[in-house]
Amino acid sequence: MLLYALFHNHFPEEFRMPFVLQKESSVPELDSLFRLYRHEPTGARLLSVINKDENKVFGISFRTPPERNNGVVHIIEHSTLCGSRKYPVKEPFVELMKGSLNTFLNAITFEDKTCYPVASTNLKDFYNLIDVYLDAVFYPNLTEYTFMQEGWHYEVDPLTKELSYKGVVFNEMKGAYSDPDSLHDHLCKCSLFPDTPYGLDSGGDPLEIPTLSYEEFIAYYKKHYHPSNSFIYFYGDDDPEKRLSFMDKWLSPFETASIDSLPAIQQTFSEPRLIERSYQTNSKEETKAYTALNWMLYEHGDLLLSMQALVLFHILTGTPASPLRKALIESGLGEDIAGFGFYEEMRQTAFSIGLKGVKPNNVTKVEELIFSTFERLARDGIDPDTIAASLNTIEFALRERNTGSFPRGLAIMLDALNEWLYDLDPIAALAFAEPLEQTKKAAKENPRLFSELIDSLILKNRHRTTVRFLPSSSSNHEREDAEKAMLALARASLDDEALKKIEDTAKTLKELQDKPDSPEALATIPVLSLDDIPTESPILPSEPLESATEKLKGSGIYGYYHELSTSGILYLDLGFDFGKLPSELLPYVSLLGRLLIETGTEKYNFVQLIQRIGMHTGGIRSMAISTTHWAEHKPVPWFFLRAKALPEKVGMLTDILLDILMSARLDDRERIRQIVLEEKAQAEAMLIPASARIVGLRLRSRFNPAYWASEKLMGIERLFFLRKLLHRIEEDWPTVLSEIRELHRELIRRDNLLVNITSDRTILEASAESILRLAQSLPIQSTLAQSFSDKPSFELDSWINEALHDCDTSISRTSKHQENISLEAESVHSARPALETIELQTQVNSVGMILPLRGLDPIAGGALVATKYLDTSYLWEQIRVIGGAYGGFSSLDLASALLMFLSYRDPNLDRTIEVYRKVGAFLESCDLPREEIQKSIIGTIGDVDAYQLPDAKGFNALMNILSGYTQETRQHIRDQILAADIKDFHSLGKLLSEAAEHSMIAVMTSPEQAEKSLLTLPAPVVRLSVH
Repeated sequence: MLLYALFHNHFPEEFRMPFVLQKESSVPELDSLFRLYRHEPTGARLLSVINKDENKVFGISFRTPPERNNGVVHIIEHSTLCGSRKYPVKEPFVELMKGSLNTFLNAITFEDKTCYPVASTNLKDFYNLIDVYLDAVFYPNLTEYTFMQEGWHYEVDPLTKELSYKGVVFNEMKGAYSDPDSLHDHLCKCSLFPDTPYGLDSGGDPLEIPTLSYEEFIAYYKKHYHPSNSFIYFYGDDDPEKRLSFMDKWLSPFETASIDSLPAIQQTFSEPRLIERSYQTNSKEETKAYTALNWMLYEHGDLLLSMQALVLFHILTGTPASPLRKALIESGLGEDIAGFGFYEEMRQTAFSIGLKGVKPNNVTKVEELIFSTFERLARDGIDPDTIAASLNTIEFALRERNTGSFPRGLAIMLDALNEWLYDLDPIAALAFAEPLEQTKKAAKENPRLFSELIDSLILKNRHRTTVRFLPSSSSNHEREDAEKAMLALARASLDDEALKKIEDTAKTLKELQDKPDSPEALATIPVLSLDDIPTESPILPSEPLESATEKLKGSGIYGYYHELSTSGILYLDLGFDFGKLPSELLPYVSLLGRLLIETGTEKYNFVQLIQRIGMHTGGIRSMAISTTHWAEHKPVPWFFLRAKALPEKVGMLTDILLDILMSARLDDRERIRQIVLEEKAQAEAMLIPASARIVGLRLRSRFNPAYWASEKLMGIERLFFLRKLLHRIEEDWPTVLSEIRELHRELIRRDNLLVNITSDRTILEASAESILRLAQSLPIQSTLAQSFSDKPSFELDSWINEALHDCDTSISRTSKHQENISLEAESVHSARPALETIELQTQVNSVGMILPLRGLDPIAGGALVATKYLDTSYLWEQIRVIGGAYGGFSSLDLASALLMFLSYRDPNLDRTIEVYRKVGAFLESCDLPREEIQKSIIGTIGDVDAYQLPDAKGFNALMNILSGYTQETRQHIRDQILAADIKDFHSLGKLLSEAAEHSMIAVMTSPEQAEKSLLTLPAPVVRLSVH
């Protein structure tokens, strides 16, 4: 604490800085200098991370342990962003979305904290965002109407006079409570901490949210949203001194407050506990249960134990070859892994593992298998190669810090809070190099290190729960009946005067929601000017691979190189065009990556193969992409293996890739059956969480051949394929094997190969010979071998022909007089209906509409600006604010000229469709000041210039080339964006009105809701049952 004394006592009392430096430390593994401060007048904590990262991050977090299941923590998180003292508009958050270059803008409710993070690469924008967020958390306009809108309120049916609940959080959580995977994981966590806030739902139970009063809401806010309870975080390349002076101005009006917000410690159980609950299933499907064993582990503070536990649980469950995961999957007792895994974002950590898709009479067998596997590993030890693979995998991930589109600085903030929130040292927690080296040394000196950890953390740990989630055909109905009973009780207590008051209050709320912000209020929101926006489209470095290095010159390898600084890592993508495949083989492409990587090879079984990948690389993963060519409007379909490694390991990486490409065990029937079963279970689990994506993909697949393929690879069609494939593996394996081999033979060829490399030039030179050897070792089928320059885009029997026919907009849709069609297991693409329902048990809906636009090119950039405005005005207000859905937005694909509207966790169906139908008229008649259009221009540029890490830049540069999205096209669209005006809004509105008769609607809803709305929905309707 020498720094503390020096910093604090160096100045006379009247000149002392309000921020006291408590610790300063360089963390080389994160290329950052960390400074930890305490704000003396208020007790606010501040962590300042100084480095060269242009993607700057700020966050202010508060400890917010829930006291009941009433959702107060979650509702406050929503409500603080609905106007404040300095920014008195209805939705400052939305105004920032509209006119900011932010790379992250959100608020997040956790089990015991609420975080308000922002990020931007633009310095002016960054501090604008911070200013709005600080005013939001310290001076929000928490009116009763905001509470009603974001939390809950009654509405009265004008005809029946019956009550119903409305509210954004209420409907969001109804969606969450429709997802059995999410519910089971939550129940597993709660079961371990029944005497603490972790035994509650910080998001809120829809049956308890209506018990929250406005007074409780305000009281909770006043107690917890104070600087004394805050954790402030800065990260990036901005001035570290400005951070302190800026924050002092915000904190100085406050004084220290005594706030007891540290979550209580859960006392250890004397005996394990069993919990059984039910979840909603469909009566048509085979009844399947979830079961998981859960352990409370240790309190934060021991960094070496935390690192060793991280490695241990990766060893046990981190890959398909992990011994515990493998034992569960190969048992055949269930379909996929259940439980929340290793979880550190609570004061006491926890671990959970089990199976889902279990026959109810087998749940005890699963629990016995988990214990016997732990006992075996503790007794007999763990394969040293498995330990080495996990150690390397974790070290690579920690050093790479590849967070995708999620800002690195935000990931570091959340990691810091895992210790900091509980009054521990956040800097020590982030300095992973020392505990990692200690773990590697301990594992080398003691081969039984992780077996002993299993014994101490698991086998001798009495604080354990078993959570069984049993299928029920009435679980949702029971919750619905309970909600109806609450409403009936409330209704019975109301006389005419009280009922009239509720109606008047709801009417006032609606009027406030409809009332636009004044120009004066809007002018308070800090915005950038167009002068702050680069006029030139960013250029991503790309050059043909053969010309990038002499070592590949004349090699005949088709591919590209992107020279970028990658922190000493080679990113290698191997692409294979699947445009020639016949339709019956297309769905297998979604499985090909796992079939190659997870079945083993002639040299290695699948466990040994995955160990080799873990020990010598940063990972190998697969992806299938089907996009539309900008100029030729044809599908651009590619399957990729994406790999990464350090330069000294590139030779090993290419050996592994060649091994899996040439000798994967594609004839391993049982292993393939396990993979398909897992994929099916995961696809079913994502139906509700990914409802908007599924609905959107379904709609696009009806109009565009590239999306037609994507639907087969990622949508509902894939789920039907997997279900059918499981039966075929059992009943007709020879045919399945023949199809898999044909797929492999058609795709994995040198003349069908594309190589994409992202690295610095030195790494390319060091890797070139290994990559050349890999490419030249692949087979060429002489009958099909053609150069990429002259080969046809597809063969006569290709899936593309079927897709073109099904998506031909000249084909009439199903007759309006045709009766509704019900499908149990598969869809029809030959006739496009007016509406399709995707039906399963859910309490809320996802509603989509798609419109094919003709004549879009002249206003393409302006149309993007118009849809940005739609998302942050009309759709936001009508779908979320007034309609009560969790979200509503548009998606405009310029390459395919398709505009789509989507909602999710939406209590409405008919009303949302009506909102979509009015978008054209809204745009045609809107009259906006130039300042409003300018905001949307800036926000659109922010979307177009989304921040990317080097590997993403290299891959996106490749996809730009393959899809014909040239630099000239990008610049042309950017020029259109920057020049957008109200005429573009009007033109898009006219295009929408013209496209209305060709539109299609799709909804994910319950059978009961579909039946109820059938008479009001557009005909003809295709009803698709997912179960």
